Amino acid sequence: MSTEISQTRRRFLRGAALTIAGAAGLAALGDAGAFSEAIAVADMPPGTPGANTSFGQLKQIDAGQLNIGYVDVGPVNGPAVILLHGWPYDIHSYVDVAPLLAGNGYRVIVPYVRGYGTTSFLSGETLRNAQQSVVALDATALMDALQIDMAILAGYDWGARTANIIAALWPERCKAMVSVNGYLITNREANKMPAPPDIEHGWWYQYYFATDRGRAGYDANRNDFNKLIWKSNSPKWNFDDTIYDRTAASFDNPDHVSIVIHNYRWRLGLADGDPQYDALEQRLAAGPVIAVPTITLDGDSDGVTPASDGSSYAQMFSGKRTHRIIQGAGHNLPQEAPRAFAQAVIEVDRY
Repeated sequence: MSTEISQTRRRFLRGAALTIAGAAGLAALGDAGAFSEAIAVADMPPGTPGANTSFGQLKQIDAGQLNIGYVDVGPVNGPAVILLHGWPYDIHSYVDVAPLLAGNGYRVIVPYVRGYGTTSFLSGETLRNAQQSVVALDATALMDALQIDMAILAGYDWGARTANIIAALWPERCKAMVSVNGYLITNREANKMPAPPDIEHGWWYQYYFATDRGRAGYDANRNDFNKLIWKSNSPKWNFDDTIYDRTAASFDNPDHVSIVIHNYRWRLGLADGDPQYDALEQRLAAGPVIAVPTITLDGDSDGVTPASDGSSYAQMFSGKRTHRIIQGAGHNLPQEAPRAFAQAVIEVDRY
């Protein structure tokens, strides 16, 4: 059952107090077939990323281990779409995507991941764990709490990994998927193998977080640190302080540092997960194939994951899949190219 938002969460809500603006439809986007393999953002219909400055009032609900803060817009009986954010971002990655989808009849759910914004643990005794399986279980617990049996799942970064996991392990919960950077399910043994130097360079923060100095540095300087990541991840994105500060408020969550550090240390095999999820992690380490209809996206200006033709992970998808490169977009693709992202969600629903 939904709960009242506590006083300790008020600062997270200041940036979300206004009514959702501009819930215009996507009729002008035309037929799905009009897309080419490389979509120029400038060629999309008129509309500027950042046109919407906030969501309406957040909701809270107990789900699994958490009390989750989330946005819920669009017709309550519309097809459900769950939009999942990554690090170091938050729900505002979808501030322009959500009204576009809602205007086309979708019910759009955008939750704060554990460790962000108004999402909190129900128990102080719960391990502050961020291994991939538990983050995915948070999303299915939210679906259960909202009585959503099946949804279109779409995400980037941590959110794409979560969507991948649900699509692979529980396809009955995932009608279709949009995944930025393709197949992201983690195999920790494979992570022990070195990558090419240019790829390793883009992951410098993971090695920093592996140290006590890195944890202390992130705790002390998280706002400046994450702004640096935004700039390096999306070198062509001209965001301003207002846009950044709106998201940075979510990093003040008391569990944020613990969740972020655990996630990256776990990936490198430097932190243990919770044994109760070992069976799930074994299934994920085996590289389960995804059968649900999927559109995979890359930004051609992604500073951490270079764009590709999607062929390197093609064997991980057995259902219908289309891969596209979005020109001018970086790692935070839905916030940088919201119309291209929204169009992908609408199109994959037709597959």
